[in-house]
Amino acid sequence: MSEANVQKIITIEDLTQKILSTEKRYDLSKILSAYNFANQAHGDQKRSSGEPYIVHPLSVAEILVDLGMDTDTICVGLLHDVVEDTEYTIDDIRKRFGPVVAMLVDGVTKMTQMPIFDKEEQQAGNYMKMLLAMSHDIRVMIIKLADRLHNIRTLNYLPAHKQRRIAEETLKVYAPLARRMGMSALYEEMADRAFKFLDPFAYSEIEHVLLLKKEKREAFIQAIVERLTERLAQERFFKQPPTIYGRVKSIYGIFDKVYLKHKSIEEIYDKYAIRVIVSDQDECYHVLGIVHSFFSPLPNRFKDYIATPKANMYQSLHTTVTSKEEIPFEIQIRSWDMHMSAEYGIAAHWKYKEGIQKRDRLEERLAWVRKMIEAQQTSDDVEEIVNIIKNDIAKEEIVVLSPKGDTFTLPIGATVLDFAYRVHTEIGHKTIGAKVDGRIVPLDYVLKMGEICEIITSKDPSKGPTRSWQQIVQTNEAKAKIRSWFKRERRDENIQQGRASLEQEFRRCRMHVPDEEMTEFLQDVLKRHNCGTLEDLYASIGYGGISVAKIMPRLKDQYVKKYGQVNETEMQELPIVEPAVPDSQNYITIDKIDDIVYKLAKCCNPMPGDDIIGFVTRGHGISIHAKSCINYESAVKRAIPEELARWMAVRWKDSIKAAKLPTSIEVVSVDRVGLMFDISRILMEAHVPIINSSSRQLKNGNAIVEATVQVDSTEQLQGLMDKIRRIRSVISVERARK
Repeated sequence: MSEANVQKIITIEDLTQKILSTEKRYDLSKILSAYNFANQAHGDQKRSSGEPYIVHPLSVAEILVDLGMDTDTICVGLLHDVVEDTEYTIDDIRKRFGPVVAMLVDGVTKMTQMPIFDKEEQQAGNYMKMLLAMSHDIRVMIIKLADRLHNIRTLNYLPAHKQRRIAEETLKVYAPLARRMGMSALYEEMADRAFKFLDPFAYSEIEHVLLLKKEKREAFIQAIVERLTERLAQERFFKQPPTIYGRVKSIYGIFDKVYLKHKSIEEIYDKYAIRVIVSDQDECYHVLGIVHSFFSPLPNRFKDYIATPKANMYQSLHTTVTSKEEIPFEIQIRSWDMHMSAEYGIAAHWKYKEGIQKRDRLEERLAWVRKMIEAQQTSDDVEEIVNIIKNDIAKEEIVVLSPKGDTFTLPIGATVLDFAYRVHTEIGHKTIGAKVDGRIVPLDYVLKMGEICEIITSKDPSKGPTRSWQQIVQTNEAKAKIRSWFKRERRDENIQQGRASLEQEFRRCRMHVPDEEMTEFLQDVLKRHNCGTLEDLYASIGYGGISVAKIMPRLKDQYVKKYGQVNETEMQELPIVEPAVPDSQNYITIDKIDDIVYKLAKCCNPMPGDDIIGFVTRGHGISIHAKSCINYESAVKRAIPEELARWMAVRWKDSIKAAKLPTSIEVVSVDRVGLMFDISRILMEAHVPIINSSSRQLKNGNAIVEATVQVDSTEQLQGLMDKIRRIRSVISVERARK
């Protein structure tokens, strides 16, 4: 998968030569027959580059040969666009090449026909089709990844809007899929190429930094390789001499850590890496001992992925050390088997001639696909199904141990409740406490790499989860199991809870629908979420399968069309405040009473330096608003005594000065490349954490950037906003009130 492959137009002679040069045995006559059929079917069709269309199937087939795939898969690489782009059908493929090739072509065709980013309903269905195709035969996804890799290699021939759409799909879905399947070579190339189209300014800046230090970097890596080669040559322990080489972290990998995880270049210890490849596992640990005696290891920078492999079955020893020049770098130690698995992932099954016969190992690698399919079964919310799949693919992972020494892989940010449900569904349901490394911890404790977690369960057979657990767990697997329990065990309670939630939201928005008209009014929602009756809808809302907040915008529009305009001022009145809990860092006081239950209102995001006022909610403590909040100003203007009586004086404690609270800013600017980078750089230099950010283009050609950051005062926020105002092309910077 070298750069040379990108520039060269491959021919059938090139593909044949590559096949003959491999050690793998192929049915060359079947592959040539597939080529002739595809070449005749595509005829005079051209690609956007002007090349004959057959160049694309040939290139896909070449990538699949590099991956070591079998004869049928190579044939599908050549035939994968025939059914979609020509007059031939799946039956034609089946008659000529058999049922396996036809099944794989059909799977790839269906996947190609479904756009990843589309309307919510189509999105969810398309993701599910993709997962089901993968679970049926993973070769479908491997072919699709090869297809996407060649497409993004030739993306520069397409119009700008298509470039951006395909690059975004690649970076958000296909590249993470390749990583989850353990195919690091595909992942790094797809991520780098997609990133280049999505943010060419940041790409070129990182590329420029790498080029500036290229000679120095290469000399440094070469010196380390030579020193390590000389040292290991003194050992007689090895069956054959270790292979040692250096590599530089990918451009997107550097961007991910510098700009998304807010690290400086100096903090990226693995930007330089040395790989040592040996014969077996024993030699890996032998090399590790030599490395630690030869270089100075950095504390807490050693990871043993051999003893505890990643979820994609990646195995290697990672240790960060410093050279005599005190430059930190990473050394990765692995066997040849581990190396092939790391580079080719699931495809290594075919490269090793294991194929689909080794179902046990293949099933283990694909367990995460089944878990995602199971997780979405309990959700009636279309958007959530999409998020389940996107998030479960993309998240980085940690390994947590049970007291017996069993290892469990969880995404970063997972809590002890997530761990309990990962161990077993019933253990999760009956959890009443947990110990981490021997210490009692709360259920929302966030686990860290290598910790030992012990779950304490109840012996009460009626014990089950509480609704608040939905906010504690982070994995979609655990959320699905909790939803499933409530769906199965608490239908009457769910109906009551769901009806109350929907009625509360209707009241908040000043929407009144007569009871006798409710079923008709909600008919579209019932159909959209596959609910047969109103009670089914209430039950789905009650157990968390449907989010009220997500269905309300459409219902508001529907209400206006049916019953007339809603008073917008009244609709803005007071947003629902999430159930409040006492905060161990309590920063609000009322008449010298410190231990109060409160939430900072999201409509105005009050922060230290703002004059604040408290609103007594019904059952959820006190909602803290800025006095400039539209909700407070509207209440004063309406001057209703009963309503004004619920507002009360509150103030910040002095201890708030040590806290960092979230607030949002809106930046309006002339749209240009690098705008997000310039804003992020100012926030990063000020050591201000960015909770989330987004941008969108306005109709007038300008762009608006919204960012939620953590600051300790209005003074610090004002200073940041002043700096952002000085950025080229920025028109205005305001503090967001919603």
